[in-house]
Amino acid sequence: MHVSELFSLKGKCAVVVGGAGKIGFPISEALAEAGAHVCITSWPEKHFTSAVEKITHRGLKADGFLMDQSDEKSVASFLHEVKFKTGIPDILVNCGVERPMKQYFNDSPENWDRSMAVNARGLFVTCRAFIREMKEHGGGSVINISSIYGSIASDPFLYEGTDMHQTEPDYPYTKGGMNMFSKYLASYFAKDNIRVNCIAPGGFFNNQPEPFLSRYIAKVPLGRMLYHDDLKGIAVFLASDASRYITGAIIPVDGGITIR
Repeated sequence: MHVSELFSLKGKCAVVVGGAGKIGFPISEALAEAGAHVCITSWPEKHFTSAVEKITHRGLKADGFLMDQSDEKSVASFLHEVKFKTGIPDILVNCGVERPMKQYFNDSPENWDRSMAVNARGLFVTCRAFIREMKEHGGGSVINISSIYGSIASDPFLYEGTDMHQTEPDYPYTKGGMNMFSKYLASYFAKDNIRVNCIAPGGFFNNQPEPFLSRYIAKVPLGRMLYHDDLKGIAVFLASDASRYITGAIIPVDGGITIR
């Protein structure tokens, strides 16, 4: 097979949960550019409208859907709608996230529970629903969006002297769990031609203030933060036949920050 065919997503249906966010949108855009019909979900609707317009304005295929990833009925309803409108999903990308613990270690157990309900329960609910569907139709690719903080600890020094929020305690908990849950799924469903992998991004450039920016960049071997286009290649790779012999992998896209 020609390499261009290996990377092509022409005729594929790709669902991107949280596909309008700063991490999700470049992935949605890349999958559409590779030929997929991209279905972007969010809650509420206003979050996906602009993202869909940006993609379809270029003559690419994208639709937006309301879906609450923590609600099994909402996920089932969305899946039914997608099958009717675009066909059986071949690709699932999970990058929807809620971060309610704004008081960090002093926050309430109720906000911890809220995070688990959306981030942990939501991952389980969506993966189960889509894997069942993929299993019935010959396979697929699941890509879960983790973080460097699923494998290394956040450095409190980065935030000193800024008004930026520290990393919440629930975030590494859910991302570390996502890594192992993805390996679990990869092990159990490889026989069904379903591949499950994780992308673990590093810090995304978002006009962060000094001294955070210079401190963070000093830790990165490649000397910069993550940009929009840095997520595109890995997303298409894992979604396509170019990675058909890869499953259960946690792939850092972090400029090398986790190697030392």
